Formats: sequence, C-alpha cells, structure tokens
Amino acid sequence: MTTASELREMSDEQLELTLKEAKENLFRFHIQAQTDRLDAPSELRRHRRLVARVKTIQTQRHKAKQQEAVAEEQA
Repeated sequence: MTTASELREMSDEQLELTLKEAKENLFRFHIQAQTDRLDAPSELRRHRRLVARVKTIQTQRHKAKQQEAVAEEQA
C-alpha cells in the first residue's frame, strides 16, 4: 500500500500516473462488484482512499505554487 509520505516523494507526473491507475482499478472493482462477487471487497475502499490521497497531495502542491506566485508578486 502506498502511504501519504511515499506519495509526497513522487513527482507530479508519477502522481498523475498513480491517480490514473487507481481510478482504472476502482472502475474495474465497481464493475466486478455489480456483476460478480468481489474476492476482496476491501480493495474498493483501498483504491478509493488512494485516489483521495493523491488528489489531496495534488491540491496541496497547487495551493503552495499559488502562494509562492502571490508572494513573488508582492515582493
């Protein structure tokens, strides 16, 4: 499992790739849950949380860049 600290060490491109993969897996698990029984229902939760973690880190980075830009304008 990917922890938040491991995600923070990733580059922006790696985060995008991780987010894309997690969303694809989540979609597959949702489809599988609707058609069959899941082997591991906890995988839905795990991937949903991974998506949330990646989006949170992306938002934090975006806000930090905005604050740096505002600070440069004021200086």
